[in-house]
Amino acid sequence: MMLPASIVLLINNYLPMLGVVIAFKRPDYGLGRFWFIKSPWSGFENFRFLFQNNVAWELIRNTVAYNAVFIIMNLVFGIIFAIMFNEMRNKLLAKFHQSAMFLPYILSFVVVGYLVYSFLGPEHGMLNTSLFPKLGWNPIDWYMEPKAWVYILPIVQLWKNIGYSTVIYLAAIIGIDNEYYEAATLDGATKRQQIFNITIPLIRPVIVVLLILSIGRIFYGDFGLFFQVTMNSGMLAPTTRVIDTYVYNTFLVMGDVGMSSAAGMFQAVVGFLLVLGSNMLIRKISREDALF
Repeated sequence: MMLPASIVLLINNYLPMLGVVIAFKRPDYGLGRFWFIKSPWSGFENFRFLFQNNVAWELIRNTVAYNAVFIIMNLVFGIIFAIMFNEMRNKLLAKFHQSAMFLPYILSFVVVGYLVYSFLGPEHGMLNTSLFPKLGWNPIDWYMEPKAWVYILPIVQLWKNIGYSTVIYLAAIIGIDNEYYEAATLDGATKRQQIFNITIPLIRPVIVVLLILSIGRIFYGDFGLFFQVTMNSGMLAPTTRVIDTYVYNTFLVMGDVGMSSAAGMFQAVVGFLLVLGSNMLIRKISREDALF
């Protein structure tokens, strides 16, 4: 019974991993069909170039800082909204709100990018044409203001992904036995005390799993968010350029798959080590909550 699934796993997940050798080679497409095997070895030259350029620190700083903010915001607001939905007495209305909140998650970032542009566009954006004139403010060319996107990107990311986090935490909360809450109510516990002493401790395993998985991708920038939503504006690069967009603009556009593969391998290895490290730390604190 495991054989079909194992074959699919091998073909889909593990055979493509042979392509990591490209990160250690100097690609030569003139060598024919198996150029990625026949190409000469370059050692760590691709990795050296990736980290010796002037923007290496900026890329790592932006990628890690944004993802850290995203992780915290999705965790905190996901739990808050999940608790709010669970407390709603009108279950039909609760289902409507859940569906409405989940809708942005399934939207393409191309659509999200143009929705954001409809608000922030320099000439026809709603803020510049409708809101700012009424307040007596001058129009702002948001796509020329790098510092503003430090706040815009977390808001857009939260708006798009909060529905997914909320659904997961809500499913965990619904699975809690009502007898805990009934006993707490009889003992005179307030809603706040029930949340902090029953709800959050009992959904802690789910929180830990999502947190570990999120930490494993802390070196991955959401390409759609940082490329489509910002319209790939060069003026915003100091605060919006992350590893993924830099790899696309610098390496893939030039056709240098060796350096782009090196960047991808670096992200994968660091993510793997972060997952192992965070899981080991959690095992020392609470062995029961560890992922493995």
